[in-house]
Amino acid sequence: MDAVTGYSGMRRVLVIGCPGAGKSTFARRLRDATGLPLHYLDMLWHNPDRTTVTRAEFDERLQRILEEDAWILDGNFARTLPKRLEYCDTVFFLNFPTDVCLEGVEGRSGMKREDMPWVEHEFDEEFRQYIIDFPAERRPQMVDALEDAAARRGVRVHTLTSRAELVQALADVLSGLEVGRARACLTFIMYRYATYWASR
Repeated sequence: MDAVTGYSGMRRVLVIGCPGAGKSTFARRLRDATGLPLHYLDMLWHNPDRTTVTRAEFDERLQRILEEDAWILDGNFARTLPKRLEYCDTVFFLNFPTDVCLEGVEGRSGMKREDMPWVEHEFDEEFRQYIIDFPAERRPQMVDALEDAAARRGVRVHTLTSRAELVQALADVLSGLEVGRARACLTFIMYRYATYWASR
């Protein structure tokens, strides 16, 4: 399977990976390229006053999205990853080095973001430690879940390990869309010719 073919036909997409890897930025670029509606798990879970909704309310909101025909879901939330993998057809796993993720979080401090209901002005130590521990404590379970979904359901998993690979993935997505449009146009032209000659 070539890169362009591997990205064709996406309708239900997960974007996951360590905080700071650039999931939300990549998800927005993917939304802009494909026109698929984008939902941030952080926005489903957090309230503007830094409280959270109940687990039941979060699950209900998520389920409504999962049952839609097309979406991009950005975020980890490990408890619900198995459920999301039952619905998706494509996953982008941003498997970046820890230092890159730490720099990513530090670089967005003080910035207003559409994926969070407040502005984060500090990089607290608990969150920093979560990122440092992510490769040992979170990544293995995530990889196991992705491998299972790929083997059992045929979910297409694209593991990206650098900013350059993110850029290339978006370029390949756009190429796939152009190929799809060209094929649709060719099919339409062939149909018109076929009906024209059949009527003569």
